[in-house]
Parts: sequence; C-alpha cells; structure tokens
Amino acid sequence: MADGGNIQKAQNFANRGRQALEARNFAFAVDMLSQAVEAAPEAVEYRRLLRAAEIANFRANPPGALALKMQGMGSYFQRQKILSLAKKGKGDEAIAEAEKLMRQNPLNPDFIECAVKAAEAAGRPEIALVSIEAASAANQNDEALLERVAAYYMAVKDYSKARDAYAKLVKLRPHDQRALQMFKNAEAQASIAGGWEGAGKPGQYINLLANEEQARKIDAQNKAVVSGSDAEMLIAEAREKIEKEPANVNYYRALARIYVQNKMFAEAAEVLEAAKKVAAADPNIDGMLSSVRVQDYAARTEALRKEGREEEAAELQHEMDQFVFDDLAERVGRYPNDLRLRYELGLQYYKYGFYKDAMEQFQLSQRSPKERVGSLYHLAMCFIANGQRDMAVLQLKAALTLLTTMDDMKKMVLYRLGLCAEEAGDIDEAYRLYSDVYSADVTFEDVGERMLRISKMREGGGENG
Repeated sequence: MADGGNIQKAQNFANRGRQALEARNFAFAVDMLSQAVEAAPEAVEYRRLLRAAEIANFRANPPGALALKMQGMGSYFQRQKILSLAKKGKGDEAIAEAEKLMRQNPLNPDFIECAVKAAEAAGRPEIALVSIEAASAANQNDEALLERVAAYYMAVKDYSKARDAYAKLVKLRPHDQRALQMFKNAEAQASIAGGWEGAGKPGQYINLLANEEQARKIDAQNKAVVSGSDAEMLIAEAREKIEKEPANVNYYRALARIYVQNKMFAEAAEVLEAAKKVAAADPNIDGMLSSVRVQDYAARTEALRKEGREEEAAELQHEMDQFVFDDLAERVGRYPNDLRLRYELGLQYYKYGFYKDAMEQFQLSQRSPKERVGSLYHLAMCFIANGQRDMAVLQLKAALTLLTTMDDMKKMVLYRLGLCAEEAGDIDEAYRLYSDVYSADVTFEDVGERMLRISKMREGGGENG
C-alpha cells in the first residue's frame, strides 16, 4: 500500500505521463508512467495508462522481424523466472518482473500470458485484465483475444463487460452458436447481478438479529456455497429455527439463500412468500423475492437453450422481461419513496423507448445521492434520444462535477460529452474529452478510432466548429 507521499509522487509522474502521451512523446510517457506504477503499484488506472503508452511507443517504433525473433528467444529465462515466482505465490514480485517484459513488447502473447499469471498469483485479477484488454484493443479483429477477454470478464463476474465483449465476438462470428450461447449466458447473468441488494454481504444479518452470536453463525453459513448433504442439513436447521421463531424474518432469508445457492428457486420463492406474511411491508423481502423469480426465469431459459429449444427460450425470455417491468412498476406503487426502485423503473422505461416516462422517474430518483449520477446520465440519454443535445450536455456536465475518480461511469459521461461536441462540430473539445477517456481505458467503446480520425482531421487542417 502506497503512503501519502508515494501517492502524490505517483500522481505527479502520472500527470507528466498523460501530457507526454497526448504530445505523442511515447517513450517519455512510458518512463513517467512506469515510475507512477512503481510508486503506487495498486493504482490500476496508472497501469492502464502505462499499457496504452507502451503500445503506442511499440507501434511508433516497431522492431524488425529479426529483432522480434531475438526478443522472444532472449526473454525465455525471464519468462521462466516470472512463472516460477507465480507458482511460489510471490505474485507481487512476479508482477514487477512482468512489467519489464511488457515494456519490451506489450503485444507479445507470451509476455501477456506471463503478466496475467503474475497478477493471478497476486490475487489481482484487475491487473491481469489491464494486459488482456490492452492487447485486445490493439488487435480488435483478433477473435481469440476477444474471446479470452470475454471469458476473463465472466471469471471475475464482470458480467456487463462480458456481455459486451461476447456481443462483439458474435458480430465477428455470426454463425458461431457457442459464442452466441456465451453472449446469452453473460446477458442473463448481467440482468440478475446485484439482485440480492447486499443481502449476502458479510455482517448484513449481524445488524438485524438480536442475538449477535447467533447472527454471526447464520452469516457464516451464508458466506459459503453449500450443496448436497451439507445443504440438506442447513435446510433442516433453518426450518427448525423458523418453527421455533416464526416471526423472525432473518431465518426465512437464510433459508431462501441456501435454496438459491442450490438453484432451488421455487422453494426459495415459497419461503420468501411466507416471510412476506410475517413482514408485509419489508421492501428488502420484496426485492429478494423479485430477484429469485428473475433467477428462476434465467435458469429455465438457459436450460431450454441448451436443449436447442430456441423458440420456447425466446418466449420465456419475453415473459421474464415483462415480469421485470411489471414487478418494478408494482413495487414503485407500493414504495413510492424508494428512489432506487424509481431509478430501476426509469431504466426499464428507457430500455423500451418510453423516454418521457423514463425522464419522470429519473427526475425523481436524482434526489437520492446514490442514484444522482446515474439518473443525470440517463436523463441526458433521454434528451439525446429526443434530439435535445443542449439539454443532454447540461445533465452530463452536472454528472461530471460529481465524479471524482475515473470509473466506468465517468468514462461514459466523458465519452457522451465527446460525442455531443463532435456532433456540434467542436472537434478540439471532442478530442480533449476522448483523450481523457483513452488515457484511462484504451478499450472503451470506439474512443481510439474516434481519436485517430479527429487527429488526422486536425493534422490535415480540418474544420473546427
């Protein structure tokens, strides 16, 4: 963990690296950003920026065929050292050694493999993704790399990005049924991710149960995925507790979670329906029940697709989509002050093109500090869909003032502002906004292609505004 002094030092190096990258002084950018990573090794943003600089530098100064061959041969012992460190569990040391390889050639598959294994050994999958994403972004038509990116996203349970990656793969392989199936699986997982709304987080039940000792035991049980005889034992114990204390809704929650872990969704729904009779006005129980039903739909849909019954699967998918929409509308009616529910309902309206209804929900949900940025962003998207670009820009700029770190939402806001600027003919402003995104994530949307096109326009004396 970097201390305060190192953090400031890393930031200074990173700022100089960004400036050098924008000025196309790639070698200097690599030097500065390497020092930023060394000062703050846990800062993934700096590693993404470094990888972008390394790729740019490699492409600007490509080695010859002989040099590449010698590079591969000369790196053998270095690669073996990295793999050995990784096997011994010395992940941090392995990562540091792998970074040296990446400076030589950030697109070499063997080097990338070493960097990934080093990061995995350190328990840092987000660092592994930096190298995989960068390599894929630099070779956008490399189907094998794209498939690996998608599979890795699935492995780390980043289902939204996995879905997007598989969508790109399906475009490249329109007749690949396996790729299509993986896209559908990722899409289903993305739709149900987070449905429990924190119900399984460590300590969640400790705050709810009166007996702290008992609460810790139940919470520990819920952390583990149990199956077989262990599941049967825990189910029996949970049912016994419910019989003894039928008014304690936390036992119902615990039992439902065991059922969900074992994909017994009908049983979980039955338990949560019983819990609703005990706590009729508990929105968390409602949310869990809705999530269970969506997971049930998703599991049945996937089973039909595996059997090749695509038409039936499509019908069930449509039924699930309708359930999600109707269920949210009903819950908003029951809990009109729940701004999170209003935000989710707004997303549903937006998804199906009901922009006016979506805007009404987002205007309400933005009152919640947690939902404000997302609400402003989607308000802007509604304005864009209605052809009101100026209004969209106001919402996006308001959202930008609330975003302090370069996360996915900030990248989306900057990218959309860039699109608006480009459409308005303000090429310099569009380039500046795209640069901010590109410097943090070279794989984001088509930002690299847009920057390249605008850069050529600027160099060629293209019109500005």
